[in-house]
Amino acid sequence: MAYYVKMGNIPHKRHTQFRKEDGGLYYEQLMGTKGFSSIQSLIYHINPPTQIRKAQKICDVRYEYEEKDALRHRHFKTWNTETGGDFLEARKIYMANEDVALGIARPNRQMDYYYRNGEGDELLFVHEGSGKIESIFGELSFGPGDYLVIPIGTTYRVVLESGDARFFIVESNSSILTPKRYRNEFGQLLEHSPFCERDFRTPEKLEPKDEKGEFEIRVRAQGMITAYTYDFHPLDAVCWDGYLYPYAFSIHDFEPITGRVHQPPPVHQTFEAHNYVVCSFVPRLYDYHPEAIPAPYVHSNVDSDEVLYYVDGDFMSRRGVEKGSITLHPSGLPHGPHPGKIEASLGKKETRELAVMVDTFRPLYIVKDAHNIEVNDYMSSWLEN
Repeated sequence: MAYYVKMGNIPHKRHTQFRKEDGGLYYEQLMGTKGFSSIQSLIYHINPPTQIRKAQKICDVRYEYEEKDALRHRHFKTWNTETGGDFLEARKIYMANEDVALGIARPNRQMDYYYRNGEGDELLFVHEGSGKIESIFGELSFGPGDYLVIPIGTTYRVVLESGDARFFIVESNSSILTPKRYRNEFGQLLEHSPFCERDFRTPEKLEPKDEKGEFEIRVRAQGMITAYTYDFHPLDAVCWDGYLYPYAFSIHDFEPITGRVHQPPPVHQTFEAHNYVVCSFVPRLYDYHPEAIPAPYVHSNVDSDEVLYYVDGDFMSRRGVEKGSITLHPSGLPHGPHPGKIEASLGKKETRELAVMVDTFRPLYIVKDAHNIEVNDYMSSWLEN
């Protein structure tokens, strides 16, 4: 979501002297993507962000995939995913490819360090819980239904303010953007977009931390996580401006596009990235042609894998799914409503379903840990009996 934001009292001109009350200089940092050719922000620090006391490798980031077997539709029930650890430690990735990794996090304790993903953007969907993101750009509060977009290179941590917390995790290897077809040549969202700039929340307050001590940032880069120790608080920015920053968008602010006959999944699109898209299924009126069939028609994903994360409500085309279910309908196989669901949808006026969909344009690989939560007979659920 690229539009200009500034926080704090920034200097009149960039790359010029900006002094503290004691006469010393603030330290200017350019944070940008794709070298110097894409969106960026300028951040002004109390301390030089280059001063690192110690570096120590924590672990490699690896996923152990299952061996290839017969291609089939898959169903994973994640609701009882084990809680444990802080926001980063609690992440459990269940499927991934070269472009994106998908999973669940159910943290039950606070982070006592900060985190920075140097490999790509992150999209965090808040299923349960409330709290705030503390980042170099300031504080951003969140609650159930929020999408949180954290740009690559952002130093942050998740502060939980509720007992239960549940996140659907999308780890991206590319930038996460609003769909290009909803933006004009200047980047402004158009009138036919299912959301507008008013629906997006940027950091709410910036309180620079001028503290000395021992502070840790864990950085993910080059397939591993490394811990870096600093002598000062990493959130020491006094001001910043630009187009790169974390932001929040609530799924409840997505305005569904409906029609006389059933609309295809792209009308639900919310974000796009390299080789995948993210869609939001929200409560909406059904199609209003007098002979419309509200249930989706059978369709073949001939060049994409379809992942659905079920959030709430009654998903009208499926049976046997529940809150926290993840279904995978892989490329090459047709899929559609379960038996009886087409007939049951006739005459219905609306649906109350809530779900997040990720369509990937390269096949996903299943992580072996997902076998513990898999519903093994999902493929046969389309049989009449």
